[in-house]
Amino acid sequence: MRQQHLEAAVPVGADPRRYARVLAKVHEATLSGARPPTAPRPVIGESWRRMRRLGLDPERGADSEPLPAGDVEARRRESGLAEALPILRRGLTSVAEEAAHIMVVVDADGRVLWRDGSAAVRLRADRLGFTEGASWQENSVGTNAIGTALVARRPMQVYSAEHYVRTHHEWTCAAAPLHDPRDGRLLGVVDLSGPAATVHPSTLALVAAVAGLAEAQLRNAHLADLERLRARALPTLSSVSGKAMVVDQHGWVAAVSGLAGLDRVALPSDCRAGRVWLPAIGTCLLEPVPGGWLLRLTAAADRNGADSLATSVVVDVRDPRACTLTVTGPAGHWSQPLSPRHAELLYLLAKHREGRSAAQLATDLFGDSGRTGTVRAEVSRLRRQLGAILARTPYRFADGTDVSLCEPDAPDLLFPHSTAPAIRGG
Repeated sequence: MRQQHLEAAVPVGADPRRYARVLAKVHEATLSGARPPTAPRPVIGESWRRMRRLGLDPERGADSEPLPAGDVEARRRESGLAEALPILRRGLTSVAEEAAHIMVVVDADGRVLWRDGSAAVRLRADRLGFTEGASWQENSVGTNAIGTALVARRPMQVYSAEHYVRTHHEWTCAAAPLHDPRDGRLLGVVDLSGPAATVHPSTLALVAAVAGLAEAQLRNAHLADLERLRARALPTLSSVSGKAMVVDQHGWVAAVSGLAGLDRVALPSDCRAGRVWLPAIGTCLLEPVPGGWLLRLTAAADRNGADSLATSVVVDVRDPRACTLTVTGPAGHWSQPLSPRHAELLYLLAKHREGRSAAQLATDLFGDSGRTGTVRAEVSRLRRQLGAILARTPYRFADGTDVSLCEPDAPDLLFPHSTAPAIRGG
């Protein structure tokens, strides 16, 4: 599980009401172009700059109609969050009711899917348009814990005038992202919101902890799915001659025959039955099985993986929410979406073709050279998926591989969820 970066909105020891007055002056000065009495927190200042570039109205935000009830119900089914909802409710609803808050769950697009908690606060939220189906992205309602957590990809607490839109200054909110454990994809955000007077530094830690429990539940559900796939696939696999494996739709290995050392293979984004080239194992034949794929290694791939070497690699991080890796090798063309952490690693290795040590990557990623164990584990996962594309000592792209890097035009849009300057383009 990724280490959480938690930063309470109100400094330790500060009086919340007095601090709210300071924030109001900072907000007013920033919007008027005057020199503020103090700088906002970096994550808030960055969000405000995004809102100013967007031209968002600080008085009322943008016009955005809530989705019809039928569309909300469809999004609930498709969000991947329904299985985590019982844990979110058990962990947060009673707290929300007692602390005059509401618990809100949004999808990856920032659309409100569920609300629970204080009836009085729900009525206040209704007047603000904070209802099921509403968009709570930054480009709709400005800086807020939900929308900013979707951009920053980390837990956020936003208090009073840290909200960009003035009608939200009477609120405080704490939110944490929820990720799909199968591929790292952002599923949405869980949030506790309430009147500004109810702000408390422990709220952020509570929301982050419950989000972690929800992700653990999703991980357990995935392991159970893999076990069911393994039970169904073993008869099929036992009848296959040669090396083969059964994987789920995300490439997680359920069962193998004649292979070892693989827990996941990276499947192409347009996966279909037939002959396919995978960087980790070379050319193989894909056949659909209930819940996944049967991969049969071909004779060429079985000769020491001779066709698994890449000739060119494109790391595309122009859209931080949809980073991709495209690989071209002697046997074909392959493309795969990247999790945020793997996108960060490949971005750094593309920037430093001479290679990076584990300590250097730990500094780049976390600002802490001591976190080499985490780096080694992540690079090991990447190597198991990408095979000979990555080399070791130092970590780098393999010699002879042509590497291209596609970056966004605006540096502050590059991996906004990261805290280290090396990742942020600073």
